[in-house]
Amino acid sequence: MDYHRNYRPCPTFFVEEDYGMESRIRQERQAKQEHDKQMARERQYAMADELSNLTCEQLRDDVLSHMLEMDNQTLPDVESIDIQTEIQWFMRPYLLDFLIEAHTAFQLLPSTLFLAINLLDRYCSKRVVYKRHYQLVGCAALLIAAKYNDKKDRVPTIKELKSMCCSLYDDDMFTQMEWHVLQTLGWSIGHPTVDAFLQHAVLDDPYDPEVEHMALYILEIALFHRDFVAKLSSELARAALALSRCILNRPQPRHTHWSSQYDSTTLVALSQQLHQPSTVVARKYASPHYSRVSKVMEHFLQRQASLATYARCTPPVETPIDSKPYNGEIGLATPQKSQQLTAVPHGYLTPPITPDNEALVHAHAQMANHDLTRGMPTVHHGCSPSPAPSAEMQYMNSEAYQQQQEAMYMAQQAAIQQFPLAPTHMGMSQTYQGGM
Repeated sequence: MDYHRNYRPCPTFFVEEDYGMESRIRQERQAKQEHDKQMARERQYAMADELSNLTCEQLRDDVLSHMLEMDNQTLPDVESIDIQTEIQWFMRPYLLDFLIEAHTAFQLLPSTLFLAINLLDRYCSKRVVYKRHYQLVGCAALLIAAKYNDKKDRVPTIKELKSMCCSLYDDDMFTQMEWHVLQTLGWSIGHPTVDAFLQHAVLDDPYDPEVEHMALYILEIALFHRDFVAKLSSELARAALALSRCILNRPQPRHTHWSSQYDSTTLVALSQQLHQPSTVVARKYASPHYSRVSKVMEHFLQRQASLATYARCTPPVETPIDSKPYNGEIGLATPQKSQQLTAVPHGYLTPPITPDNEALVHAHAQMANHDLTRGMPTVHHGCSPSPAPSAEMQYMNSEAYQQQQEAMYMAQQAAIQQFPLAPTHMGMSQTYQGGM
């Protein structure tokens, strides 16, 4: 009895295991609820995409025509910016670097940046801007674009903009400039940016983030140059998309597609500005979030430069002499002998030193006496002909030719010394007597 009293069963023996089972059941129930919510959300997204695609197919042409119309109406005037008294085009890269850094810091949408720069250029086309207010106008344009296009929780505050400007402007100056920009533009803020046309161009293509990031990188580089300020956003988007596909070796769309109707002049102009991008833009697009397209662009340009250098360093292929056509060859002709580079001209050899008159007279006299002894008539020549070259004698260089001429001259001098000269009248009488 004492044994059973001391060892009674514990009522809490299976309590811990029961708690574990209940917690496991509770977790499975929560996981199932989360799965059901996720599936319902995916079905909702699928239905929204389907309705959006149906609406897009019905209204795509109308939306595109409205975007093109607004694009023409909201273009800045470059000639008006040229006549600004204080701000110059070389100041533009500094302001754009500041705006791009602020845009990246606030994590705004890409279209917000393009809209802000469009508002800035349109305001500079209509108002005289002082140098000290140039940055203030840029901040006001970025603030308006963020309020119009971006999420409310990401819109920068005036205090944040003032801090980024190093407290150069007061708080009320931002508000006054924002109001003045809106009044100048007639509250017409809507502008179809280049990224909107870019999304329209790749709407029917498979999703390729690298191509889109490369096109955005090219379009941000174009913001720094005057030649593209007055270009239509639709032209810039199509040209940048075609250039990015060429760089990344992607296939181009069919000629019937809207994105294939790009301007080749704009594409070439964009390709000529890729060698020296802004450091801020290159650093921005070197991040994995943008597929590191700036590094891809850098490697592509280096490869193109090396190919161009290799093409210039390759020597031209020399065509053999036998395969070259001779001058005047027309149609079929008799085959010609190959050209041989020899130092001997065609015909007889001319002695390098002409003998004097006395030597010629003495030689004529000797020839006349020799002809008389043989019974041949004497014929006088104006000068002694050069001897015909022997068949076995060929001069392949100038040294052999010079040695042969010196030997001939020495032989002539030896002949003159062997037969002394006679007076001229005696030679004439002998010749006359021989003729008689």
